[in-house]
Amino acid sequence: MLFGKRKRSIQRILIVEDEPLVAFDNEHFLRDAGFDIVATVDRVEEALRFIDTEGLHLVLADISLSDGSGLDVARAAREHGVPLLFVTGQCPPEARDLALGVLNKPYNHRELVAAIEAVDAKMAGRTIKRPPPGLDLF
Repeated sequence: MLFGKRKRSIQRILIVEDEPLVAFDNEHFLRDAGFDIVATVDRVEEALRFIDTEGLHLVLADISLSDGSGLDVARAAREHGVPLLFVTGQCPPEARDLALGVLNKPYNHRELVAAIEAVDAKMAGRTIKRPPPGLDLF
């Protein structure tokens, strides 16, 4: 590609986050960065409804949710073939089998976009040039 950015394969994102300020902030920032935010939810039950729909490219999920665990969201995403990246302060070992990786909190907007771009590169089989601090891909 000459003088341009590669088109992202990740466009449609579901945010699963129970901290209202973090959820609101991520949703608006990612929209401004050109992503299509399908929904922002704070409960496992709501997340499962969206995962069951067509066209999701990525789920960003916290581990601790108001009605359960992001691990349940990750299991459902895996069953539906939807990649998931945990965005959390504490990632349990069993998450490694359910997700593409984890972006550890706290993170800033630039690190969040860089993490999504790294996941996009990994899914496409490309080399990840500069992963952001706090990103651990499994």
